[in-house]
Amino acid sequence: MQVSVIIVNYNVKHFLEQCLCSVRQALALTDGEIIVVDNDSSDKSLEYLEPRFPDVQFIANNENLGFAKACNQGLSKARGRYILFLNPDTIIPEDCLQQCILFIEQHPDAGAVGVKMLDGSGYFLKESKRAFPSPMTSLYKLSGLSKLFPRSATFSRYHLGHLDENKSNEVDVLAGAFMMIRKEVLDKTGSFDETFFMYGEDVDLSYRIQKSGYKNYYFAGSSILHFKGESTRKGSMNYVRMFYNAMSIFVKKHYGGSRAGLFNLLIHLAIWFRAGLTAIGNFVRRIGLPLIDAGLIFLSFWVVKTLWSQYIRSDIQYENRLLWVAFPAFTAFYLITAYYAGLYDRWYKRSELVRSSVIATLVLLAGYALLPEQYRFSRAIVLFGALLAFALISLLRWILVKTYVLNNGNDKEDYLHTVIAASPEEYAQTMQLLKDAGLHKRVLGRLATHKADETGIGYWMDLKQVLNVIPFREIIFCSGTLSYKEIITVINSLPEGIVAKLHASGSSSIVSSDSKDTSGESVSKENGYKLADPYNKRLKRLIDISFSLFGLLSFPIQLFLVKKPGRFFQNCMKVLAAQKTWIGYAVSEKNLPQLRTAVIGNNGVNVATTYSFSAESLQMMDYWYARDYEPSTDLKLLWKSYRKQG
Repeated sequence: MQVSVIIVNYNVKHFLEQCLCSVRQALALTDGEIIVVDNDSSDKSLEYLEPRFPDVQFIANNENLGFAKACNQGLSKARGRYILFLNPDTIIPEDCLQQCILFIEQHPDAGAVGVKMLDGSGYFLKESKRAFPSPMTSLYKLSGLSKLFPRSATFSRYHLGHLDENKSNEVDVLAGAFMMIRKEVLDKTGSFDETFFMYGEDVDLSYRIQKSGYKNYYFAGSSILHFKGESTRKGSMNYVRMFYNAMSIFVKKHYGGSRAGLFNLLIHLAIWFRAGLTAIGNFVRRIGLPLIDAGLIFLSFWVVKTLWSQYIRSDIQYENRLLWVAFPAFTAFYLITAYYAGLYDRWYKRSELVRSSVIATLVLLAGYALLPEQYRFSRAIVLFGALLAFALISLLRWILVKTYVLNNGNDKEDYLHTVIAASPEEYAQTMQLLKDAGLHKRVLGRLATHKADETGIGYWMDLKQVLNVIPFREIIFCSGTLSYKEIITVINSLPEGIVAKLHASGSSSIVSSDSKDTSGESVSKENGYKLADPYNKRLKRLIDISFSLFGLLSFPIQLFLVKKPGRFFQNCMKVLAAQKTWIGYAVSEKNLPQLRTAVIGNNGVNVATTYSFSAESLQMMDYWYARDYEPSTDLKLLWKSYRKQG
């Protein structure tokens, strides 16, 4: 057998589905096998994938053993002359395995080979070729000199920036995302060191391969896509800790004396530096941002009041006692409105800031008219204060987006413009998948895969010309009629700002990744749950809180209206404490959007009640509830089941 492809999976079943489809095509040209080791994924990866890929050998672990140990598990079952360690979030072209094996056989000194990796937008991933870490190399990278001099053999040595990415070269380190190694080399050097849980094991193995007298080659003759679908994100504290700890293990293992001491000092400085930046970013995103916004809003109203009373209406004096009540109240109202408009979601969108500002301002102006005369002050202060707050918050968001503290989601609003490069049959299948995911309305049409096909809105190879006529923002490539090699070639030259997605014909998902620094995204039937929408989640929580407060404030009345009022009071407290939700699933189901334990099932029956329905019927009702969720559904069920809330 020529090659054994070993893939370690952890909660990226849709990326792995697409990866396996591409590896299958590559093995049509080369004799080989596929071994998947699942590290106790919670997304039911094996249940999803095993029926779809009966030719793949799956190994299921009962815990997350880490990348190195799982790779070694797969290696123990491998029978190929060559071993390919491959990430599940990759797509390889049909001739990739064949070309890599040919390259190794033409270079007798080659112990391992890596390839040119591209992200989901077609940009070259610098980790495709690297040097071994050293004190000075790390210093140049941490200080930013490598970015200032990206082609320097000295300052940019970490990513070997002086080597042409389009030419094959001998390198030090190959990425574990794609690492093809002779089996006889692994028998001599040993496989991955299981001391490394995640990150650093590829550096260690590359080092040992060189020490054994072999060479590591970067092969530019084949390109693959690396979507970055892994769950550990580069900006997280977990990534910082795991990555730099891995570097520390490597240094202690292979370097000695003062060199190791200096390197470890730099590593720990880097850990503290990156941890500090990460902590600041996390604080701003999770807690600090609403606090900063509150300060800016309050400041805006106070500045406008001061300017208004000094230069416009100097004849009017406003009571500070009134202002210290009104301005904090205005600020709190703006923040609540911003939260429910989605301003503090994962992606920042300018439209959400505009919407929340307009709604809050209009409501405040309307409420102002209802106040008694002695509690009023100029409407202009409310209006201009809101405008100044909008300007300051907009400036703050711009700074945070530019410094990568926040993710910019403004471009995502344009993703309502999608084209699909596919045959008519593949287009119909993809449209059905998008319809199940609730995303079909964004599609503008089909790009023909053959020049003579005039039924499409354009030809898939003429993207720049099509873009001049049709303002699409993303393109879904369907492999089948189109080969993976053709798709990867086109992605490598996509117009600026266009995001590529990939869908294998016959599969049940679509995958993509906007950049090398963000986790990838997948589209499947699971995306079609309205209950998973952050906006609906917020409204559901608002309904829970409002109904609980109503129940507590009117509790004496509930003694006569609700069965078991004592239990009703307990439920109100548990819902307020985010331990329960009033309306939810009748049975527990991991594949649906997560909800707290329900008081009342979506069938209108208390969840503590013994059901007369079958488990299958209840699961289907839960599915419909999650898929078609509307806030009004909860309100209706609360009204109908009012007496059962205890």
